[in-house]
Amino acid sequence: GLVGFSALVDYVVGLRLFRTAGSGRRKLWLALSLTSNLGLLGFFKYFDFFLASFNEAFTLLGRPLDFGTLGIGLRVGISFYTFQTLSYTIDIYRRQLEPVRDPVAFGAFILFFPQLVAGPIERAANLLPQFMGPRTFSIGKARDGLRQVLWGLFKKVVIADTCAQYVNLVYADPEAHAGSTLLLATVLFAFQI
Repeated sequence: GLVGFSALVDYVVGLRLFRTAGSGRRKLWLALSLTSNLGLLGFFKYFDFFLASFNEAFTLLGRPLDFGTLGIGLRVGISFYTFQTLSYTIDIYRRQLEPVRDPVAFGAFILFFPQLVAGPIERAANLLPQFMGPRTFSIGKARDGLRQVLWGLFKKVVIADTCAQYVNLVYADPEAHAGSTLLLATVLFAFQI
């Protein structure tokens, strides 16, 4: 969907930027990337907010208007992958990076899961080389990866969710609890996150 379109735009723009010599045409390619990515980000993240604010402003002025909203749901990770792809394109524009020709490596760079959740935006020059090597299946690495996923799932479901029950109960009404209870809830919150 949306992330695929964004990745495709910047993959193609990156290749074209690298091949284009004239600064005017290079700026047009960069503008295409910036406009499409920031336009999509602005539309999906802010359109309904501004439309609702516009409606509310006219209501407060005594001239109620109801344009409604489009009910556009926020796409998960849209800000992250938008700026991730833009950093790639801008690095190529500045001639600090050559474009990657492997679409699988480029996709992995855009969607690298640990970064998608925690950030920060990683420069393509630092991350892409790690995806460019040969990809071979290893039963040992697959087993290790599965073990790490299961361990993380255990920590989330058993430890974090159990702590969350107590923390949510205490934090829902902190005035009703003693300082020691609040302290314990805060310590458990540290384990929860």
